[in-house]
Amino acid sequence: MKNAYLEHANLTVTDPDATAELLVKLFDWKIRWSGEALDQGYTVHVGGDASYVALYTPPSIRSSETSNHLDVLNLNHLGVVVDDIDAVERTIKAHGLTPFKHANYEPGQRFYFHANDQLEIEVISYA
Repeated sequence: MKNAYLEHANLTVTDPDATAELLVKLFDWKIRWSGEALDQGYTVHVGGDASYVALYTPPSIRSSETSNHLDVLNLNHLGVVVDDIDAVERTIKAHGLTPFKHANYEPGQRFYFHANDQLEIEVISYA
């Protein structure tokens, strides 16, 4: 299996359309599909040609106040590789979001921010 790669991640969010719209604006992604999903829920697939994030919402949201990096099967963050990290950071700030935890170490540069539902995203550049 030399050519295995991650095609998508599926996340439960409160508003798939709003989160997808934000990711389109920040990363120049596209909506690949949207429609009815599991258990009468709704999903939006947003990303590029090779991979995407499936943003799902069930008819009734159940929120966990204690989810963190110590919980098994918790999503800690998504990592998004970009060509121009400075331009993406400016775009993120222009949308009222706050980058944090900047680091520059091998093999690249990175920072984090929180999107809708406190979804943590790591922005990475290997340029």
